[in-house]
Amino acid sequence: MSAEIVSAGVLSAVSIHKYVQSLASRRQLPLTQRTNIVTDSHPELEIEGRTYQTDPWTNVPQSILSLLPRRLHLQPSHPISLTRELIESRFPSPTYNHHNDLSPVVTVAQNFDSLGFPVDHPGRNRSDTYYVNKDSVLRTHTSAHEADIFRQNTSEGYTISADVYRRDAVDRSHYPVFHQMEGARMWDRRKLPGGDIAKAVWDDLAKMPKHDLEVEDPNPTVHPERNPLQAEYHSLEEVEAVAAHLKRSLEGVVVEIFSKAKQAAAAANDPDPLIQEEPLKVRWVEAFFPFTSPSWELEVFWQGDWLEILGCGVTKQDLYINAGIPNHIGWAFGVGLERVAMLLFSIPDIRLFWSRDKRFLSQFTTVDNINRYKSFSKHPACYKDVAFWLRSSSSSAGGGLRSNAQNFHENDVMEIVRIIGGDLVEDVRLVDEFQHPVSGRKSLCYRINYRSLERTLTNEEANEMHENVRGELVKKLGVELR
Repeated sequence: MSAEIVSAGVLSAVSIHKYVQSLASRRQLPLTQRTNIVTDSHPELEIEGRTYQTDPWTNVPQSILSLLPRRLHLQPSHPISLTRELIESRFPSPTYNHHNDLSPVVTVAQNFDSLGFPVDHPGRNRSDTYYVNKDSVLRTHTSAHEADIFRQNTSEGYTISADVYRRDAVDRSHYPVFHQMEGARMWDRRKLPGGDIAKAVWDDLAKMPKHDLEVEDPNPTVHPERNPLQAEYHSLEEVEAVAAHLKRSLEGVVVEIFSKAKQAAAAANDPDPLIQEEPLKVRWVEAFFPFTSPSWELEVFWQGDWLEILGCGVTKQDLYINAGIPNHIGWAFGVGLERVAMLLFSIPDIRLFWSRDKRFLSQFTTVDNINRYKSFSKHPACYKDVAFWLRSSSSSAGGGLRSNAQNFHENDVMEIVRIIGGDLVEDVRLVDEFQHPVSGRKSLCYRINYRSLERTLTNEEANEMHENVRGELVKKLGVELR
């Protein structure tokens, strides 16, 4: 669960990747050429060997398609891959199968319908999701594959690790491509003596390694309003057992990750007593997720604060029923790999994960040798503001349709800045908004921080990027610059 084009002819994701590389990377691409990346349109897309017809729903830019082949979660010694390996080690074969190379293009049915997303859910909007066409999207979460894996029913448990894609904010902790990991464990009533799920789960739990974590878990397993039992399908005894198995499994993940983080801090001679002296402790917090009930978030006390790490719960029985395995019961969890990796390796900016700079990549080797990130550069920021009036008929529907440019959504601004500035933009913030008392027109002002992770930008570069952003805001969104 989860805790989301070249003229005339066909262009594959691999071809795009080679094309971008041949231009000596977008960081060095002349800005006048960079704007062409924004405006080109194409009748077909070839992604991972399959051809897709584009249509008015298509909104995935070449800058995003060029990242598909990177697959950071499979790159040897990369922090995202090491984080994946570390978590996978707590879910061994043959009980768990690990799925790490699933196609990023999924159907709308897989991404939304199979999981029960309402037709008016905001996640379906073009302002939030990258559409290949009206029937296909770049997955917004690993759960897009959940129903298929349940249906295959080849193992008692599984994990999925994958790159996922969402139009989102521009800042040091958000990127349009990030990585999720989900896991699940199931028991089949038909294969157990007397169908006794509770006994089988408790027997499995007894075989699991114990830990010495401090655990805060003050609430009952179920609550009729806050965290309901799926009473039509599960008994309280069954859910008590499944929840205990789930919590022990994920507490083990915390021990694995944060013990490594403490070792890395010690190796870096970090004198912070909050790291070296505080006991490792977790707490379970009641939560709501569409795919589980009861549900929880797992928080870890780290450096003097409680941090949310993952979401989990007892899998909704409808998912099993729809997948053709109605006799199963089990749990599922979802975790963001970047969030964990940033804590584990002390990486301060999500853009660093996409760096090809050897000064970054050479710092990481294996899961047995976790190193804290050492900064190799700190370059000055360059702040520039852009202010504009929205059309009086603007709405929040968004999605960047040129034929409907008056419809405004903040993610459309973020996408324009990302396409033009790429990794040369550190963050974008709304710093002012104003509504004219007479006309009712609304004005917004965004502050863009241009800063490279690897070199000092010239003022001319920043100015040219900023002018291109201003021009594209007018062209794509129909705003009036102030």
